[in-house]
Parts: sequence; structure tokens; C-alpha cells
Amino acid sequence: MCGRFAQQRPASELAEIFAAEPLADDPGPRFNVAPTDEALVVVQREERRAITAYRWGLIPHWAENAKVGSRMFNARAETLTSSPAFRDAFVRKRCLVPVDGFYEWKREGTVRQPFLIGRADGLPLTLAGLWSGWRDPVADRVVRTFTIITSGPNDQMVDIHNRMPVVVPEELWPMWLDPLADRSELRALLEPNDDTALLIRPVSRLVNDVRNDGPELVEPMAADGDRGRPMPAAPGFFD
Repeated sequence: MCGRFAQQRPASELAEIFAAEPLADDPGPRFNVAPTDEALVVVQREERRAITAYRWGLIPHWAENAKVGSRMFNARAETLTSSPAFRDAFVRKRCLVPVDGFYEWKREGTVRQPFLIGRADGLPLTLAGLWSGWRDPVADRVVRTFTIITSGPNDQMVDIHNRMPVVVPEELWPMWLDPLADRSELRALLEPNDDTALLIRPVSRLVNDVRNDGPELVEPMAADGDRGRPMPAAPGFFD
């Protein structure tokens, strides 16, 4: 699964990376984004690609209220086409979720140790997402939300967790965003693979509390023994 992530780059930098227009206000660096928070995503409508901010936790257009979104922050790749909540979005409303790293927890004895997983080369990790628009009947406005697709783990993640978010390689960004893309090709992208080299580091348990949101959350810690001593960061990854 994917229940927290860090998103440190400004919208302007992401716009350059994804050749998109920055249409969202810059929220500043975020180190502990959680479901129901707003986050930056990449969307495409016709010929226009944009960086915008949507709420994490997909609310289907037919939902009676927004509460359902708090449970739909992940979508299982295996059931996308059969799920009433996600199948329409999979056909027409796909997005990319650029993160500097996502968090996952592994039980070590009586402790659940958090790990930060990002790209080994320091570039954004680009996750497959779906989005939806839902009209809030009370506020009479459209709320746009998103979910992150997960699949089984690849070889790099298998020792950490039995699920992981789907990573979209750069050469497939246009296909994923194209509403007319062949669905069989899209489904093939959802299979676990090790095409992207990951950097997996244990981090402070401060990330367990969603109220904590600072650079100390992404500082890598010693893998064994001294959990309080930071390890040197890979160049560019934790900048």
C-alpha cells in the first residue's frame, strides 16, 4: 500500500520535469503527506498538461458524501476494471503523482520501523494515479481527488511489504496520461517490475504522527543498532 509520502519539490520545478503548466499554488516542501491532504499531481486534458493540486483519497462522482474518500487513497491494480469506484477513472481520468519518496512500515520485533523509498538517482518517483471530480452538494463546488494505484511488490520491495505503488517510467508518461491509450497496454504497466532502481532507507518514527512534517522525517537512519544517528544521504535525494 501507500499511505504517506514526501513531496518536496515546488510546482515550478515539477512543471519543468513534466513539461507542464504550473497551475497550483506552491504549498512548500511536504514531508508527511497523508490521505485527505492536498498534493500536487500531473494531469492532461486534451493538449494541455498541468501540475495541479488535488485531494488525496478518491471520491467517486456518484458518492453521497466525501467520507468515502478517506478509504480510497489506494486502488488495487488487480481490481481496477471491476471496481465501481475506479473503473471509469481508469478508462478516462489517469494522473501521475510525483513524490520524492513514499513511506512503508516493516515490523521488527515489537517495533514498526518506517522506511522511505525513493529513486536511487534522486529524481522524482512517478506513481500511477487516478482522479475524479465530485460535486459537493453543501458547498456547491467540484472537489477533485486522486488515488494511487498499488500492485504486488517487486524484488526490491518484497522484504518490506506485500504491496507497493505502481511506478511509471518517463517514456510511458504520455501513454498513461492519454485518455485514448490502449487499456491492455495500460494493464501491462501495472505488473511489478524492477526497471527503476530504488533507494530504501530506514527513517525516524516521527513520521508515524501525521502532525509531524519537517526535514528530519526524511533523514536516513542507521539500518542496525543506533536508530538515532543519521546516515549520509545520497547526493540530491534528501536535498
